[in-house]
Amino acid sequence: MKLGVLTVLFQDRPLEDVLDLLAGMGVEAVELGTGNYPGNAHCDPDVLLADASARKALLDAVSQRGMIISALSCHGNPLHPDKDFAANSDEVYRKTVRLASELEVPVVNLFSGCPGDSDNAKYPNWVTCAWPPDFTEILDWQWNEKVIPYWQDAGAFAEKAGIKLGFEMHPGFVVYNPETLLRLREAVGPVIGANYDPSHLYWQGIDPVASIRALAGAIHHVHAKDSYVDPQNTAVNGVLDTKPYSDLLNRSWSFRTVGFGHDKFSWRAMISTLRMVGYDYVMSIEHEDALASVEEGLSKAVSFLQDVILSEQPADMWWA
Repeated sequence: MKLGVLTVLFQDRPLEDVLDLLAGMGVEAVELGTGNYPGNAHCDPDVLLADASARKALLDAVSQRGMIISALSCHGNPLHPDKDFAANSDEVYRKTVRLASELEVPVVNLFSGCPGDSDNAKYPNWVTCAWPPDFTEILDWQWNEKVIPYWQDAGAFAEKAGIKLGFEMHPGFVVYNPETLLRLREAVGPVIGANYDPSHLYWQGIDPVASIRALAGAIHHVHAKDSYVDPQNTAVNGVLDTKPYSDLLNRSWSFRTVGFGHDKFSWRAMISTLRMVGYDYVMSIEHEDALASVEEGLSKAVSFLQDVILSEQPADMWWA
C-alpha cells in the first residue's frame, strides 16, 4: 500500500513546490482536484485536455519525484435541482473522466449527489428517516427517477473510458453508507465503488472493519481522514449535528487529522482488513483538522500512517 495526499490543502501553492514538499516527507502518491468542491488549482481539465505537452509535463513532474497520481477528484452534485449547478457538476465530471483516461489515472473520486424532492425543488433533500410516509415517497422518487438513471448513463461513460468511480460515502448525498453504495453499484455495475473515507463513517456509528468487509471487492480508493466523536455532546444530542464545523467545543463530532480521533490499533485493524479484502493501492491523506495547522496536521498524519501502513507484499506462509 502506498501513502498519498490530496493536494487541495496546498491549493495556494504551485504544484511543483507541493510535490517537492510531499516527496521530502516520504509521500508516494498524489490525488489531484479537477474542479467542483475540490477546485482545480493543480489540475485544470480545460488546460490539460487541450494540450498534450501540459499533460506530459504534469506526469513528468510527478514521476520524477518517485510518485504516482492515485486519483482525480471532482466532488460535486450532478443531481442538484438547480439545473445550472447540476450541469456544471456533470461537465466537470465528464472532463475529469476524459482527463483521467488521457493521464492513465485509474480512478475518479466524487460524490453521488442528491436531488430535491420533486422536479420543482430549489435545494437538495437528504432523506434520513422513513416516516412520515412523505419521506419514503421522496426517497423512492429520487432513486428511481433521478439517481439510477443519471448514474447508469454517467457510469457507462466512465466504463467506456476505462475509469473506475470512487464514491465518497458522505452524509447529505444519497450514497452515504455501505448499503447505499452497494445499492447504486448493483443498479449500475462494478464501475461504481467506494472512495472509502472512515471519517464520515465513524460519526455515523459505522465500524470500519465491518464496513470494509461488507464492501469487499467494491473499494476503488481510500482516504485517510479521522473524526473525533465527542462522548458528552453525543450523549445529549446524538450524532446528527448542524452546528458550524468551527464550533468544536459544542459539536457532537469533528474532523481530525489521522490519529487524533482513533488510535493506532484502530487504523492497523482497518489497514489489515483492507488488505484481506484485496485492496492494496493508496491511502490518500485528506487533511481537514480545525485544531492543527496544515503543515503540522499533515506531518503528524504522514508520520502516524508510515508507522501503520503495510507497504510490502506479504511473505509466503513458510509456517503453514
